Amino acid sequence: MSFVQLPESVTTCRNLVGGEWLVPRDASLLDVHSPYTGGIIGRVPMTPAEGVAQAVEAARAAASGWRNTPLRERTAIMARFRALLESNLDRLGHLAASEAGKTVAEARAGVAKGIEVCDFALSLQNLDTGGAMEVSRGVTCEFRREPLGVVAGITPFNFPAMVPLWMIPIAVTVGNAFILKPSEKVPLTACALGELMVEAGIPRGVFSVVHGGRETVEALVAHPDVRAVGFVGSSAVARRVYSEGSAQGKRVLALGGAKNHLIVVPDADEALTAQSVVDSFTGCAGQRCMAASVMLAVGDVQRIVEQVRERASRFELGPGMGALIDRASLNRLEAAIATAERAGARVLLDGRGKKPVGDKWAGGYWLGPTILDGVRPDMEAAQRELFGPVLSIVRVPTLSAALEVENASPYGNAASIFTTNGAVAQAVVEGSRVGMVGVNVGVPVPREPFSFGGTNESKFGHGDITGASSLGFWTDLKKVTRKWTTRTDGSWMS
Repeated sequence: MSFVQLPESVTTCRNLVGGEWLVPRDASLLDVHSPYTGGIIGRVPMTPAEGVAQAVEAARAAASGWRNTPLRERTAIMARFRALLESNLDRLGHLAASEAGKTVAEARAGVAKGIEVCDFALSLQNLDTGGAMEVSRGVTCEFRREPLGVVAGITPFNFPAMVPLWMIPIAVTVGNAFILKPSEKVPLTACALGELMVEAGIPRGVFSVVHGGRETVEALVAHPDVRAVGFVGSSAVARRVYSEGSAQGKRVLALGGAKNHLIVVPDADEALTAQSVVDSFTGCAGQRCMAASVMLAVGDVQRIVEQVRERASRFELGPGMGALIDRASLNRLEAAIATAERAGARVLLDGRGKKPVGDKWAGGYWLGPTILDGVRPDMEAAQRELFGPVLSIVRVPTLSAALEVENASPYGNAASIFTTNGAVAQAVVEGSRVGMVGVNVGVPVPREPFSFGGTNESKFGHGDITGASSLGFWTDLKKVTRKWTTRTDGSWMS
C-alpha cells in the first residue's frame, strides 16, 4: 500500500460541450481541495442555466444521428472507451483518490467496477436483440428498444469514476446523448472520463460534462429536452430531484442514502465476520451507501466484537484508510460521536484526532475507525446515516429483534447476516425489507448483470441503475404488430 500521488499543478476544469472543452460564460470558479492535505488541487466552474442550455442543445442536435447509428457501431466506440479505461487505470485511480480522499486501491476498484458495467453494455449487441413471434395466423408482434434522446446523470463525490460509469456505458450504448453533472467536489476525474470518451471517438455532443452546483442541477432537471435523470446522493436531495423531475413528466431514478445493518449471530465464523465487519464500515472511510454502520449483535458475540475492535485499531491512515471529503464532514462526525457518548454509548475505539505520519498530511480531514458500543436503537447513531468510519453496536437478544430493528429503518438499501446456519441466513434473506442482502458478505454489491439498487428511502423511482433492470430506464419499448394478408382460417386477431 502507498500514498496517493497528488496532481502536480492546479487544474481549472472545463465543460465538454459539443465536443469542445469550454469554460462557461459568467461562471464563478470554486476551489477543489484534496481531502489528503486540504490544499487546492483544482478549480471548477459553477455553470449557470445558460451554460446548461448550451450543453443540452448540443446533445439534442447529436441525439438523432446517434440513435440512428447501428448498435454494433455504437458498441465499437464503447469497446474503445473500455480499453482506454483499462490502460489508464492507474492514472484514474490516483486522480480519483486525490480528490475524493479514497485510497488508491479503492479508487482503482471503482474504475474496475465501471469497466464491468462497460462489459455488460458491450454484451447488448448480442443479448438485447428485441423479440418477435407469430401471435396469430398471419399476425406477428415484435418489440424493439428505442433511446429516449437527451438524458442526464448527476453523481456524488464518493465515487468519482464508478457512479458515472454505472450510467454512461449503458445509456450511451442504447443510443442516448448523455450529460454528466459530477459533484463539484470531484470534477477532475469526470474531466478525465470525458477526455477518454473523446479519444474513443464519441461523436460531438453525444457525451457532455457540465460542472456546477445546485443551480446547475436544477437547470438540468428543469430543461424540457432532458428526458431522463439518473441521480445518486443523499436521500433528501434524491427525493427533491425525483419530485421535481417527475412533476415535469421526466423519467427519474434517484438513489439516496442508507443505514445498513450487519446482523451477527453466535454461530458466525469469527475471523470471516470480524474482517468483513471492519472492511464494511472502514472502506472508503465509511463514505459509501454500502457501508454497514450498525452491527446488530445477537446474543453472546463478544469474542467477535473484540476481534472487530482489535482489527480496526491496526488501520494505518492514508495507505490503509482514506480521508473524509472535507472539514464539514469531519466536524459533523466528531459531533455525532460526542452526541452518542452523551446519550450513553461507550466509545470502544476512538478515531478522533488520528492522522497519518508526516507533516504533509497534517492539513487533511482525518478520522480513524471509531466503534460505539451499547448504542440503543433510538439513538441518532443507530438511525441517521453518519457517512463516516463509525460503527454503532446495538445489542439484541434474538434474531427476530434484530430484524425488527433492521426493518424499522426508513432506508432500505442493504443488510447482511453472518452465520454458518442456512436456516438463519434464509430467515434474514426473506425477512429483511431491503434491496440487497449479503450472507457472510459485508458489502453485498451485486456483480453485473445483477443490478444495483435499494428500496424505501434509499431509492426514488422504478428499476435499478445498473444491469438488466437499467435498460427499461434508459429506453422505451416500441411494440409493432403486423398483418399482410387476410386469412380465412385465422382467429379474432387475424
